[in-house]
Amino acid sequence: MGRYRQVEDIIKLMNCTERIRNTSIIAHVDHGKTTLSDSLLAAAGIISEQVAGQKLFLDSWELEQKRQMTVFASNISLVHTYKGQDYLINLIDTPGHIDFSGNVTRSLRIVDGAVVVVDAVEGPMTQTETVLMQALRERVKPLLYINKVDRLIKELKLTPEEVQKRFAKIIVKVNNIIEKYAPPEHKKDWQVKVEDGRVAFGSALHKWGLNLPHMKAKGITFKDIIDAYSGPPEDIAQKVEALSKKAPLYEPILDMFCEHLPSPLEAQPYRQTQIWPGDPNSPVGKAMAKVDPNGPLLMCITFVEVDPHSGVVAIGRVFSGSVTKGKVVRLVTSRQKGAIQQVYMSMATDRVIVERIPAGNIAALSGLPSVHVGETIAEEGVETAPFEALKYVSDPVVTVAVEPENVKDLPLFDKVMHKITIEDPNLHFRIDKESGQYLLSGMGELHLEVTAYRMQEAGLKVKISKPIVIYRETISRDYKGSPILGKSPNKHNKLWVTIEKLPDEVIEAIKTGKINEMQSRDERQKILMKEYGWPTEDARNVIAIEGSNILVNRIKGRQYVEEVLDHIKSGFRDAVNTGILAKEPMYGLKVNLEDILVHEDPVHRGPAQILPMTWRPIWCAFLLSEPKLLEPIMSFECKVPNDFVSSVIALVQKRRGRILDMVNEEDMIIVKAEIPVAESFGIADELRSSTQGRAFWATQFSRWAPVPESMQADVIRQIRERKGMPPEPPKAEEFYEEE
Repeated sequence: MGRYRQVEDIIKLMNCTERIRNTSIIAHVDHGKTTLSDSLLAAAGIISEQVAGQKLFLDSWELEQKRQMTVFASNISLVHTYKGQDYLINLIDTPGHIDFSGNVTRSLRIVDGAVVVVDAVEGPMTQTETVLMQALRERVKPLLYINKVDRLIKELKLTPEEVQKRFAKIIVKVNNIIEKYAPPEHKKDWQVKVEDGRVAFGSALHKWGLNLPHMKAKGITFKDIIDAYSGPPEDIAQKVEALSKKAPLYEPILDMFCEHLPSPLEAQPYRQTQIWPGDPNSPVGKAMAKVDPNGPLLMCITFVEVDPHSGVVAIGRVFSGSVTKGKVVRLVTSRQKGAIQQVYMSMATDRVIVERIPAGNIAALSGLPSVHVGETIAEEGVETAPFEALKYVSDPVVTVAVEPENVKDLPLFDKVMHKITIEDPNLHFRIDKESGQYLLSGMGELHLEVTAYRMQEAGLKVKISKPIVIYRETISRDYKGSPILGKSPNKHNKLWVTIEKLPDEVIEAIKTGKINEMQSRDERQKILMKEYGWPTEDARNVIAIEGSNILVNRIKGRQYVEEVLDHIKSGFRDAVNTGILAKEPMYGLKVNLEDILVHEDPVHRGPAQILPMTWRPIWCAFLLSEPKLLEPIMSFECKVPNDFVSSVIALVQKRRGRILDMVNEEDMIIVKAEIPVAESFGIADELRSSTQGRAFWATQFSRWAPVPESMQADVIRQIRERKGMPPEPPKAEEFYEEE
């Protein structure tokens, strides 16, 4: 039986690494993660059992309670006694909506196991697959909890046999996802099975739950469960309460964590190679594999909060060594030093000050300078590689122009924007140089709506434009002519450039962080040559990566190249971040520096000369390579009764969508489609009204696709006019230079 423990008991268990379980609750939106968390917290005495299921304790923000929807990941530590031993469970409740999936990605970096919650009626949905795929990519071991079983009995009136058939279907679907995405060595042993108790089922709202070992131990059958929901309403209420006392939900779930999830000692050796590219035989590598609390410090930061009293608070997992108050540490990525002012244990909205948190645990720190999500904290004086970059499943594809209602509020506007973009790295904020607008980009309409609410909460009144879609610019073919010449404004420096289209698999490798600027030159060269067939010279001379674009230096035997290379890299970054068609970022380009002539006098080769000399030939070659505008496409999955399928198909087609598949599932049809993000605004309201609220649906970013030829010129004109530019894009001749 779990029971409330004082902080001292949790601190003692922090040193028993084999009895620590770092776990997360992941699921599709509204499948019952936070309601399940309530039962686990009630078991630990953190909330009362009476309010569990209704309180949604880990949805601590007012808007989360209002909308009954998790926006931020929330972590808490609790103690559970299993087979006579106490276990420390560090639990993270995550959002289910695709717009907040960045929180899921960040949570999964610091846990070793996850319980996947699936609604028994809806079954595994799009986001179920997405979060499970993210977990498996991070080598996080899954368990399964099938929730809302009461709906199968009350609404669908299923028999015990039909309930079991429904479970079997869900388990097969989940195991298929595990088979598809699990690391090769775990494709079989991570499959969830009913027999060994890795699958639980129940009703989080009614606080009862079981798995096979618990059913046997308590002598409860499926017939008993169905009986509990039959009879007059007052009898049902009593019988369900009795069931929740006989088979409390927290028991099978917490027992599953203790029995089937790995401790940091088991998990870190096999997770290490996936999340940290450093040398496993270095002192840090060895300490990480052993979860040595006395080894060199290595910590990965996954959440940052700006607290009015404590300043910036960084939360993450200690993989090696220990964090203590006053310790001087190194921020590896930002190349800074800092002293830890305070160490905390996170308990949802509360932070409890502690002296020390050892390896294998989740810690919160204050006092570090300009720390950001994804930062690696290391022991001072110890050389180490940073953790792998976090790989998000979606890009920020919707933008709004935002400005304070009152000009006097500009200082507050600046402060609030700084706070929310530090806390949420999936929000991108920039000032458009052409129009002077403040642009805020997010994962979707809801993400930006919630951000606007946060600004309002901070006392800032803002004007927000209608959502704007972010596009990308690319080329249809490689540039085939002789290298394009770019001259500096003073004509004393010359640069020759060619551009090519990157293959899709190289773009994917950049997106997932497999190829990145932080790698050593040798490591990057090996990957590009072996896996993607690049010639040795190109693979060796990648000098910059910006977005999904690569800069390669092919220049040989020229003087003063090193002196201007940094300016050329800056020019390349500027050129690909503001494409020439509509000032949208470029996508999937390989820019080759073919030759250069640099003036010997440093006065004639400063940034004011080198930057334009770099932009102009890149833009010219781009315009000569059949440029294309790419729009973001989202995948759309809708589960709907047969009677309403035609309404869903009509809606998809009306919005320039494309039906990919239609699957029959008992009395429901699953429609799988793709819809351009530009056509997706307001889809929720239209879908509700056209299906009388009977449709379950999910969307997520899928890919970038060319804007239809017939629309491209119009879309480019609209974007340019919105940004205050002439309606027609420039011609290549405007950038062409004669020798």
